[in-house]
Amino acid sequence: MKQNNKPLPNNQEAKQMDLSKDKSDATNKFLTTNQGIKINDDNNSLKAGDRGPSLLEDFILREKITHFDHERIPERIVHARGSGAHGYFEVTNPIPQFTKAGFLQEAGQKTPVFARFSTVAGSRGSTDLARDVRGFSVKFYTQEGIYDFVGNNIPVFFIQDATKFPDLVHAVKPEPHNEIPQASSAHDTFWDFISLMPESTHMIMWLMSDRAIPRSYRMMEGFGVHTFRFINELNESHFVKIHWKPKLGTHAVVWDEAQKISGKDPDFHRRDLWEAIDTGNFPEWELGVQIVPEADEHKYEFDLLDPTKIIPEELVPVTIIGKMVLNRNPDNFFAETEQIAFHPGHVVPGIDFTNDPLLQGRLFSYTDTQLSRLGSPNFHEIPINRSIAPVHNNQRDGHMRQEINMGRVSYSPNSLGGGCPYQAKIAEGGFSSFNERVDAHKVRARSESFSDHFGQAKLFFNSQTQTEKDHIIRALRFELTKVETTAIRVRMLGILSQVDTGLAQSVAQGLRLVVPASPEQPMNHGVSPENLGGEQEPKTVPSSVESSQALSMINNPTVTPTIASRKVAIVCADGVDEQVVLNLKMALLKEDAKGCIIAPYHGIVKTDKGGEMAVDFTFLTCSSVLFDAVYVPGGQGLNELSQDADVMDFLNDAYRHCKIIGVQGQGIELLSGTAFADKIDNGDEGIVAEEDNNSPEFAANFIIAMAGHRFWAREATLSNN
Repeated sequence: MKQNNKPLPNNQEAKQMDLSKDKSDATNKFLTTNQGIKINDDNNSLKAGDRGPSLLEDFILREKITHFDHERIPERIVHARGSGAHGYFEVTNPIPQFTKAGFLQEAGQKTPVFARFSTVAGSRGSTDLARDVRGFSVKFYTQEGIYDFVGNNIPVFFIQDATKFPDLVHAVKPEPHNEIPQASSAHDTFWDFISLMPESTHMIMWLMSDRAIPRSYRMMEGFGVHTFRFINELNESHFVKIHWKPKLGTHAVVWDEAQKISGKDPDFHRRDLWEAIDTGNFPEWELGVQIVPEADEHKYEFDLLDPTKIIPEELVPVTIIGKMVLNRNPDNFFAETEQIAFHPGHVVPGIDFTNDPLLQGRLFSYTDTQLSRLGSPNFHEIPINRSIAPVHNNQRDGHMRQEINMGRVSYSPNSLGGGCPYQAKIAEGGFSSFNERVDAHKVRARSESFSDHFGQAKLFFNSQTQTEKDHIIRALRFELTKVETTAIRVRMLGILSQVDTGLAQSVAQGLRLVVPASPEQPMNHGVSPENLGGEQEPKTVPSSVESSQALSMINNPTVTPTIASRKVAIVCADGVDEQVVLNLKMALLKEDAKGCIIAPYHGIVKTDKGGEMAVDFTFLTCSSVLFDAVYVPGGQGLNELSQDADVMDFLNDAYRHCKIIGVQGQGIELLSGTAFADKIDNGDEGIVAEEDNNSPEFAANFIIAMAGHRFWAREATLSNN
């Protein structure tokens, strides 16, 4: 026998050889389950009819979501970075005619709540100001048990079927080969996925709008995303969409500002929520519902079960039924905010589900996720998750069990325990699912009524002011410029052309590309024609509503302008006019706003009257991006600031970000060194200037200007924006 003289590999070489056995390449391969079974349809879960409920027997869906739910421990896979607070919900307009839910029956009735707000894509250590969807979830501790509202600050979602959720999150997360970028959608894998999923188009319009960079959690709306059911005492069903509307209005920052805040204070939203509650500026939202009778299920040009669609408020107005007030910060972030466990399947009698295929998958996924993240089937016994209603069942043992169950019986039926615990009749408050008729074939398909992917995207874009449209265009340019693969950028331009040709052309100009004559079809990338939701090409169904004010943050008419809880940076130095500073601080305080002294040094500034004022921040430790407006008072000492580059950057950024700038007396001289000096007396209504330090009207005029949030008309004059 011929001897093999090849040297044996060293340990490192052997390790590499062993690892090579586990490598795989999916190029030109069929998609399979983890058991090697080839998958025929990866876009639709198994349902009873194309609009029917998802079926438990769908082993492909369960395997895919189970694997996804257990991919990371112990941090949440999505919504990892969040902040929360305690409070209460109070009924203002009872609706017993629609629902028998006990906590919605009487005016003045209060229910304890805990709310958690979050970003979606980033890790726990990422910035609060990423361009992202924001989670908006509320746990109601009702007398009938836990009810979890598990929503977002955007009313639609990227996908229509839960089986695509792992794909969506894999695409938006940092790319797996280098774990870059963190908390950002501006990369190839996300836009590759989106450009092949036309159903995401409506959501992309929202994500590229300023809704994705809110000023604070306290100034963003919340939505249930899905259509749920309300069930009344007569067992009558009504479809319902759920809305949270902030008392302070819906406001955002601009993208350049968001990026700078991420560097200056990545905890900006978390800090804002904590400080607002700590100082008694309790955040408040009104709870509203859109009610649709069962008989009107097919009344509209969109499908109520489609999670990529809204019900325009012009078709079904939002009825306000109560309010939520957050009035207590957590005692321990981990024990409460981090360990709280939400689940859309936690409902009480009077609230029920629909056959929305995204919701159906979530009903499976959330319990599975909590088992992985919190490590035990007893996560409901953690104090923040405990029901205030009595809990009695035959579930026992498990990791970290806390309840000590008495007696020998842990099964049903039984006679040794007297048959206890009893089953509750419906009249005794027992939960009963709505008896919806389901009669259909088992299929992997999607209803043809889900195939309009562009109609409401058009509605959203058409509803924006020109300022908001410009922000969407710039956001798309920013994101797609970060995409390295030209084919993906071109494919997205084809998608955008179905929304608005002007939008597509404007984005294309920034990319130096040409809008394709027609969008590329998904079937060219592994999706067969019969699995495209009933049609080979997505449809555009014109909306019966041409534009909706409720979809615009600037034009939204539902909130009275206010500056409550806003922060104003007061630029100071030794010699500042003490009285004008005190006058403005008092005027702001009366409006529940706050003035902060910013100076080039810490400790105190000396005033023109020989007094002292405490400094809140220095120009080294803060930036104008952390404030809502800027005020430059009079005073001889301000001249020294004109040579300070940090001060000039502070003022120039405030102007660039369209913030209100107030200036009095000698403070005007300081502004003469800024990039916007020629705008002070030249028609910029966002600059409130008054040469007279003693002007009685100045504070009132400054506050009125601040109530408009930003002076957006300024953007048209900013060549570098």
